[in-house]
Amino acid sequence: MKSVFKLSTSRLALLAAFGLAAAGVTPAAAADLGGDCCADLEERVAELEATTARKGNRKVSLTVSGWVNEQVMMWDDGTERNSYVGTNSLEQSRVRFVGEAQIAPGYSAGYTLEIGVQGAPSNQFTQAAPDGTNSNTLNVRKSNWWLKSKDLGKVTVGLEGTALYHVLDDADGANTRNFSDAQAAAVYQGAFKLRSNGAAVGSLGWNNILQGVDNGTVGQDGRRNIIRYDSPTIAGFTLTASWGEDDDWGMSLTYKNTWGDFNILGKAGYGENSDEAIGCADKSSASPPPASVAGTHCELFGTAATIMHVPTGLYVYGGYAQNTDDHIRDVDPGAKETSSMYFVQGGIEQKWMPLGKTTIFGEYRHDDGGSKLTQSFGGTNLQDTSLNFVGAGVIQNIEPAAMDLYVMYRHGEGNISNQTTNVELDAFDSVIVGALMRF
Repeated sequence: MKSVFKLSTSRLALLAAFGLAAAGVTPAAAADLGGDCCADLEERVAELEATTARKGNRKVSLTVSGWVNEQVMMWDDGTERNSYVGTNSLEQSRVRFVGEAQIAPGYSAGYTLEIGVQGAPSNQFTQAAPDGTNSNTLNVRKSNWWLKSKDLGKVTVGLEGTALYHVLDDADGANTRNFSDAQAAAVYQGAFKLRSNGAAVGSLGWNNILQGVDNGTVGQDGRRNIIRYDSPTIAGFTLTASWGEDDDWGMSLTYKNTWGDFNILGKAGYGENSDEAIGCADKSSASPPPASVAGTHCELFGTAATIMHVPTGLYVYGGYAQNTDDHIRDVDPGAKETSSMYFVQGGIEQKWMPLGKTTIFGEYRHDDGGSKLTQSFGGTNLQDTSLNFVGAGVIQNIEPAAMDLYVMYRHGEGNISNQTTNVELDAFDSVIVGALMRF
């Protein structure tokens, strides 16, 4: 029994439990176990310890979570049709690591590290690229540390969503949030090339004519290297403010409450961005940025809300947003400096079967896009866009598997113009079937 006394107290207790369970004996019979048995159990425990993921220290908790979201997309651009399989870019597959340590009662510190995983990213699909242009890659979505007080709020430093990040999307109070929120129309159209009467419209794709800093949706900002403050929630209201980069600042207000039989969720935000590399209606990766982007001063505004009648599950979700680039007319006096959009979604969400809630919805989105001086067709700059999107679908939650199954139909159409020409676009239709599974 000499090897037994070399074990720590915790490991001795674990070995004893294994021994009792394996032998099917009572505590009284445990004394009859031989040294060979315990030595074998010690070896097995050591093997388990060597292959188990462990935290760096005992002071900071670690929570690992995320989801896998993969889809099949069947599309028709009026001339060609096909089916692609890939990662749903609206809410891509990801893994999140969150740590937290208690400093004192009511005060804590922590970190967030979130890694996006994309097989074939759906927002990069084109007629010629069924795997997108940046497939089988990882990307850092969030990397930050934070300090939190129960009474004073939370301060975050690092790569994180700005105050206007998902300001429209996060007002979606139904289970369409991860599958058909405010920016879904822009994401699902993706980078597919435009056609008019079957012919390509220059080299433009849907992502080139859809406006907005965040996935072609005006009124929303993205994830930036920022300082962010989230206030405590008071009477259902939470204030968020952020600043960073060169320069990007914003403020938003969230309201979440229950009024009788109704659940209410609303968000509104305003921000300004003078970072030439990000832009507003125009974006460019060139360094230095072209004259059409340099000196940009973008104003962003967005508001959205969901009202759901809890007993019936009937709900309405909708909103309005706009971007204005005050600099764009300095470059082109004839340019349209403001882009706007509005959307509405209605549906019903009820638990008609034991597996989980079913959400049935329909939606409409309209975009009036401004000029994009870095995009052109027919030899002149894109001056104006008018786009319409219609969608409908069913989402089935599977509670025992932490899973959502979805099937959706989407339709996009509209026209674009430059200084001399108006082009009617061929409609783009798609059916998307997929599943999101959480862990």
